Amino acid sequence: MSRIEISFDPAHLDFDRTSDLIKSSYWGQERTDTLNRRAFANSICAIALIEGRQVGFARASGDRAVFARISDVIVWPEHRGKGVGKALMGALLGHPDLATVGSWTLSTSDAHGLYKQFGFVAADSGLDMQMRR
Repeated sequence: MSRIEISFDPAHLDFDRTSDLIKSSYWGQERTDTLNRRAFANSICAIALIEGRQVGFARASGDRAVFARISDVIVWPEHRGKGVGKALMGALLGHPDLATVGSWTLSTSDAHGLYKQFGFVAADSGLDMQMRR
């Protein structure tokens, strides 16, 4: 298997491919390139590369001190099941700017198994609330 490299350098981001894949996902259908650019600019973005070519993406947003939210974890279809998602998650959770974060959140309808490996559990405590506009 090829070695997965994780970069936080936006110069490695294939924005068009990443935005297109997010817009075709179940969670990103309402998004535009403009919204994705803004979201990426306000996040720590992890870019997965194999042999210098992007094969995945994930980002963390929040205050970088106390809380963070994982979003837009996406792996190119031809590279799914090869550990790219795990590498992206490990890189974000281990990022030095997020070292003091104690409260991590994310939403998923299909990747519970991936996130459970990192200690995520369903939030049914009754403490969390949500508002959608």
